[in-house]
Amino acid sequence: MQKKGSTKPSKSDSSSKETIQPVPPPPVSTQTLYIINDDVDLDDNIELFDTEFDEHITINIIEFNHEEEEEEEEIFAIVEEMPNFKDANNNKFREYITNNLKYPDIAAENGIQGKVFVAFVVEPDGSVSNVRVVRGIDPSLDKEALRVIKSSPKWIPGMQRGKPVRVSFTFPVHFSLK
Repeated sequence: MQKKGSTKPSKSDSSSKETIQPVPPPPVSTQTLYIINDDVDLDDNIELFDTEFDEHITINIIEFNHEEEEEEEEIFAIVEEMPNFKDANNNKFREYITNNLKYPDIAAENGIQGKVFVAFVVEPDGSVSNVRVVRGIDPSLDKEALRVIKSSPKWIPGMQRGKPVRVSFTFPVHFSLK
């Protein structure tokens, strides 16, 4: 409690006396305008070229080949119709991998198991190219996963605007000891 006439501020008085300083406004940018003398006289006398020509001029005509140039085709990640391996959900590809995978002896002896993620491109003709390990677990397992994917039969290619295109694909190859 505070006595009447006391000069000491109470705790409630000290918090009410604090003032918040307003943030100053940002500086006003000024633009300098330059006045340019535009009372320049333009020359209205324009010389026209002579349009007559000599009838004996030979013109060489170069024929343009209208066939499309073969360029490195773009590799798509997502297309209207994704590539398939004989079925819509790629269960046949999993089955193919399971049937053709040979567990490396050295990995089996050491009890190594897990998933090897392999990236590859399904070409417009259905073949598989650019096969590489994205995430491996052991060199022997990585090598076997690459071998199985590279030896894959042809796929049904991905389609974009009704044309077969190159499509990148990533697939996990499971290695498990039983």
